[in-house]
Amino acid sequence: MNTKQFIYRFFTVAVVAGILVACNKDITGRTDNAPALFPANIDINAGAWKPVLLNAPTDIVVAAPIATNTPEYVAQINEIKSFQNNLTSEEENLVAYWGAGAVLRWNEILRELVAKHNLPPYQNANGTYPIPSAANPLAYPLFPFSNPPYAARAYAYVSAAQYDALVSAWYYKKLFNRAAPYKVDSTLKVLVPKSDLPSYPSEDAVVEGATVEMFKLLFPGDQDFIQQKAEEHKRARIISGANVRSDIDAGEALGKAVAQKFVTRARGDRAGAAAGNQAMWTKLETDAIAKGETPWYCLEIPARPPMLPAFGKVKTFLFDSLTVISLRPGPPPSTNSQQMKDETEETYQFIKNTTREHTAIVHFWADGVGTYTPPGHWDAIASEDFITKNFSEVRWARNMALLNMSLMDAAIVCWDTKYYYCNPRPSQLNPAIKTLTGIPNFPAYISGHSTFSGAAATILGHIIPERAAAYSSMAQEASMSRMYGGIHYRSDCETGLIVGKNVGNYAVQRATIDGAE
Repeated sequence: MNTKQFIYRFFTVAVVAGILVACNKDITGRTDNAPALFPANIDINAGAWKPVLLNAPTDIVVAAPIATNTPEYVAQINEIKSFQNNLTSEEENLVAYWGAGAVLRWNEILRELVAKHNLPPYQNANGTYPIPSAANPLAYPLFPFSNPPYAARAYAYVSAAQYDALVSAWYYKKLFNRAAPYKVDSTLKVLVPKSDLPSYPSEDAVVEGATVEMFKLLFPGDQDFIQQKAEEHKRARIISGANVRSDIDAGEALGKAVAQKFVTRARGDRAGAAAGNQAMWTKLETDAIAKGETPWYCLEIPARPPMLPAFGKVKTFLFDSLTVISLRPGPPPSTNSQQMKDETEETYQFIKNTTREHTAIVHFWADGVGTYTPPGHWDAIASEDFITKNFSEVRWARNMALLNMSLMDAAIVCWDTKYYYCNPRPSQLNPAIKTLTGIPNFPAYISGHSTFSGAAATILGHIIPERAAAYSSMAQEASMSRMYGGIHYRSDCETGLIVGKNVGNYAVQRATIDGAE
């Protein structure tokens, strides 16, 4: 990295840190004081729920556990006691941290990684832009650039892999029915809430194993950090008295094996070609001109390549590619129309007459460079609410998978629409519009924030019906924030909410037939 690049990155991180502090949106500390997970229902029959990718929970074979009256098992009980006899305050903190829930904590870590990597590359000396490489993730620019579509895909793959792995784990838990260590040896200290859930294979280790394998693909340059977290998680679980070593080993192996099926899918889902090429970028502009429209173009100098113009071709989770096209809305107002002039003027008036309240809303929902992105914001909202519901780990995973598959598929439909119409931003049609936040490097129609929010509010309202109105209100506010900030027209936002809701309804349909309700 040259001096110019270093200064740019330092400045960007400093600005982002200031924004995060100002907006009071801590990426990983929102639930530091979350209580220990104590499910209201252990969902013992979750092994019969419908997986996402597995054909059946038995796709991965888990060997029968050793009996609890064998010397080997007694030795594993004694390992727990030896840890507990020399317990440090650091270890007690680890137990408390991970005791809040494996799905919760790994989602927070994922949000942290997304924010770390959500930095667009600085241009080369010749005015071109370097592209991050998965083959050399530690070279500048670091891989990945976790922009909103990349982040949505990451959240979806991790959550879906965790869910499938836990469905399989629950099947084997019920099959083998090996009691937790504290039920075998009543003298064992227990540092987490007791449960009637069988302990083999360990649900925490299943989540850890699946997550680590997915992170190897998604964040290959962060393996030291990831492995450190994995070891802390496994150690905390043993120290707590909830699992013996063989519970952990079986769970981790199962999670890793399930994740490999998702890794295989991800390598062939067409995301690797989403950046497109110069011929594609040029065609987007010429096609819009051929229709008599003013095309979108990048306002940065030098012009940055458009963000993932072929992301609309990525393989979805909830429906097929033909459905993506069917979900694409009709066109935006013509750039030559009176409606477009009126909508541009409306956005200009929001900027010209901005209020303190509107500015606060813009920054709260901005989720731009250096943040966990709009999908991560909805994950944070969901996590805070799920904590209060006392879900089991498998239900946590199922709900997060539904949310994040809808967010990924919303990104795909949204990006398909954006580049199909290639509609300009308000500040392109009226340079007097000075946005309150950065100008995204992709076309305006439809609003990504609105599409993400419509999808998230729809599936979350199904999962927690008593919060449906609140989620809808949040989605509306997130959508309007883009007009308040000068980034979108009204038609971008209103249509985006509708498209997002339509995508979210596919997640709701899946939820009604997956066996969890």
